Amino acid sequence: MTRVRIDLFASLDGYTSAGEGPDNPMGEDWGRLTTAYAATRTFHERILGDTSGAGTSGVDESYAAAHFEGVGAEIMGAGMFGLHTFPGDPDWTGWWGDQPPFGTPVYVLTHTAPRPSIPMAGGTTFHFRSTAIEDVLTEATAAAGGLDVRVGGGIGTARDFLRAGLVDHLHLVIAPIVLDRGIRVWDDLRGLDLTHKVTTEVAESGTIHVTFTR
Repeated sequence: MTRVRIDLFASLDGYTSAGEGPDNPMGEDWGRLTTAYAATRTFHERILGDTSGAGTSGVDESYAAAHFEGVGAEIMGAGMFGLHTFPGDPDWTGWWGDQPPFGTPVYVLTHTAPRPSIPMAGGTTFHFRSTAIEDVLTEATAAAGGLDVRVGGGIGTARDFLRAGLVDHLHLVIAPIVLDRGIRVWDDLRGLDLTHKVTTEVAESGTIHVTFTR
């Protein structure tokens, strides 16, 4: 059965990264939030293309590996794709490089759709949609072929799916830092702990992994 999954990064005080822009598409605090994830073996292999076996193991690695398992389609916002970087360039294919790490159909939510789909090396094809998130989810579910649909973000897109009650599994990676700025993850999400089973696990890095599973 297809599940809808989200992985999010947050600080101890519940904020995501702030200061997004063309030079910092994920925000100025992204590096601090993702330190433990970026150190894992899976990140080195799947994102950096490093197959030497470098990177940490342990709890952080197990969650990083699970992030890529069983995913048949992805949904993301325009910012995560990189449309805001070169919005007027028809040849811009996003900031994920020539071989994005998804390897599935990816549905990009943007008000600039319709746009031509972009097939990339490694099995990723970006499709651009401006319809309701429920309609995009229906299309992505069909494309996933029984595997899961991952909602990749950014935080606005993730919160839209959470508020609509469409998420079956949320994994929150809480870095042991205090930001006091950014976008709050939990605003308007009261009661998620009542509809989903909550588990927590602390990694060797001090990162807290919290999962909400329906």
